[in-house]
Amino acid sequence: MKINIYTDGGSRGNPGPSAVGIVFYKENQIIKKYSEFIGEGTNNEAEYQAVILALKKAKLIFGKKKAKDMEIDFFMDSELAVKQLNHEYKIKEEKLQFLFIKIWNSILDFKEINFNHISREKNKEADKLVNEALDNKDREQVLL
Repeated sequence: MKINIYTDGGSRGNPGPSAVGIVFYKENQIIKKYSEFIGEGTNNEAEYQAVILALKKAKLIFGKKKAKDMEIDFFMDSELAVKQLNHEYKIKEEKLQFLFIKIWNSILDFKEINFNHISREKNKEADKLVNEALDNKDREQVLL
């Protein structure tokens, strides 16, 4: 099984109030959307938290057994996060190193994970979810 996940994370103030937005696609159809206010943090921390939450949700939606055969393509508008997750850039910030390890431990539960950089224009749905969560400061919102 192959799915695409568009993620975004953002903070107002950097550091400041932060949120994540996640959109799951299967065969070009949206199957789930999530947004969540995550407290104080930086933009980069929020980008990483979005990936962590997406991996967690993928396991919950599809189950651990299906996850082992699942290929996931992530699409993110943070070039820095994508290059760090693809081992092209070193991670110097201690908090990001910790989040990076969480991501890589979670990746072991899936067949294949790819991280792709896209423009902000192609990530509008996830970005919209981040802003809605920041505006509402609600708990997690499952939108579909």
